[in-house]
Amino acid sequence: MSHIIQERLSSLRTLMREKGIDAYLVPTDDFHASEYVGDYFKCRKFITGFTGSAGTAVVMQDMAGLWTDGRYFIQATQQLEGSTVELFKMGEPDVPTVHEFLEKNLKEGQCLGFDGRTVGAAEAEELSAKLSQNGVTISCGEDLIGEIWKDRPALSCEPVKELDICWCGKSRTEKCREIRQAMKDKGADVFLLTCLDDIAWLLNIRGGDVRCNPVVLSYLAMTEKEIFLFASEKAFPQEVQQALEANGVTLRPYAEIYEYVTRLEAPTKVLLCKAKVNSLLVSAIPNGVEILDTENLTFLPKAIKNPTEVENERIAHIKDGVAVTKFIFWLKQNVGKIPITELSAAEQLESLRAGQEHFMGNSFDPIISYGPHAAMNHYSATPETDVPIEAKGLLLADTGGQYLEGTTDITRTIVMGPTTDEQKKFFTAVLRGMLNLAAAKFRYGCRGINLDYLARGPLWEMGEDFNHGTGHGVGYYLNVHEGPNGFRWKIVPERNDSAVFEEGMITSDEPGYYVEDGYGIRHENLIVCKKAEKTAFGQFMCFEHLTMVPFDLDAVVPEQMSQRERELLNAYHTEVYEKISPYLEPDEREWLKESTRAI
Repeated sequence: MSHIIQERLSSLRTLMREKGIDAYLVPTDDFHASEYVGDYFKCRKFITGFTGSAGTAVVMQDMAGLWTDGRYFIQATQQLEGSTVELFKMGEPDVPTVHEFLEKNLKEGQCLGFDGRTVGAAEAEELSAKLSQNGVTISCGEDLIGEIWKDRPALSCEPVKELDICWCGKSRTEKCREIRQAMKDKGADVFLLTCLDDIAWLLNIRGGDVRCNPVVLSYLAMTEKEIFLFASEKAFPQEVQQALEANGVTLRPYAEIYEYVTRLEAPTKVLLCKAKVNSLLVSAIPNGVEILDTENLTFLPKAIKNPTEVENERIAHIKDGVAVTKFIFWLKQNVGKIPITELSAAEQLESLRAGQEHFMGNSFDPIISYGPHAAMNHYSATPETDVPIEAKGLLLADTGGQYLEGTTDITRTIVMGPTTDEQKKFFTAVLRGMLNLAAAKFRYGCRGINLDYLARGPLWEMGEDFNHGTGHGVGYYLNVHEGPNGFRWKIVPERNDSAVFEEGMITSDEPGYYVEDGYGIRHENLIVCKKAEKTAFGQFMCFEHLTMVPFDLDAVVPEQMSQRERELLNAYHTEVYEKISPYLEPDEREWLKESTRAI
């Protein structure tokens, strides 16, 4: 693969010279600032060979670099080997940001190029402000990767379906009425929305244009009386089109959004989020039209699940818990007896999920990683990397499902056979942190940064840590990663997950521990925020476990746990047995009883 990447870099550099572009920026994004993107948009993967979900490439005549975060350091190191692409480890000491690198290395009279459809307006403005001081110009209308990518996949156009109100709990008419009121409060005439999951949530539609994310390639413009949905008409069955039209939603061609904004006239006020709307679209808005740059009006309401959604999620997690519990039982019964690899294990788990009613597919590509592979946070097996699972050590399984009742995301570290005392020590430490965070009780107004220490404390006390966030928000039958709620120990502005916890927010709780070339441990449950009691000090909040799957007691060291931590684990396991055992076969039920025994 490395020689192919070198050839592609050579072709790109030739084109850059022809166009007078000295540095070319290649982000991960599609035209909608999506975290995960369809095959058509995987330009950064095409030009670097790195397959992770997060990263930015910069190509110059004498260098090529990839910036990615701590989840992918090990994976990127391996995938970039021999490609001539240099890895820049984001957040590490003395490692410049992409912007700092460009500011330092581009000289007066030089030009930075990028496809303005894939770079947010806020980032483009920041780059322009910094680089113009050095006499550097920007060319944002060049899709150079598209020019050299001869067999580029077509834009996705998967069928769109409506999500019934029994699943989503609120009609699109009611949602749109609330958003229009928010527009009025902000003084906006037009709300321009380009985030795919926000559009799907607002209109109660789902699609399949991004792998594992049931979204529809689209843009949306809302006024006081009209809603225009810019998308491929071919993706919409007639009954869905008619239902949308009955609710005042007019379908327009996908690319027509650019023409739409050019027709806006002063003194129109357009509300949009420059961090998420692409720079080419914002630059097409005529002078004199006022831009109200603020967070999407749909962002917070989408994250606060209504009572119908929360109750449906409880059902989804029982279904998912049955499938994953059966999977762990199958693994433990068969490892060392029949051939099992990372890929075949993933197939087995998906088949068990598929046996559950209303299963719609995986919520992300499964991370079934054995032994040293588990040290790579987001490793996903391929035919080239697939390895047998042996009757020893640890297997990390980070997987999730999409159901009409909601989205799941769970990680279990499973004991396959003999483990070391060190592995058990860290297995227990990570589990303690996960339990302590889930048991948090706190005053309303707390954010993830206030609570993160509960999860990291057991590791920090040993001078250890893990190099990723502790938790992220999760959508409702939507994207598995969703803001604005999350847990992390420091503010990372670009993650946009530091909101106050509200009742109904669903967040992952997933501390971990990783030893490069050794093993990886992660324990993850989804938890939903709830109101606790209200006192003279104000409203208190707490969390409820949604995930219902046992933790592997074969690697737990009870002596390492406090009395309270043992009680938390025992209470959780009692609930798991009560909710999951009725759906198991007799031998599975007997195994689960032993696996959820009190310690």
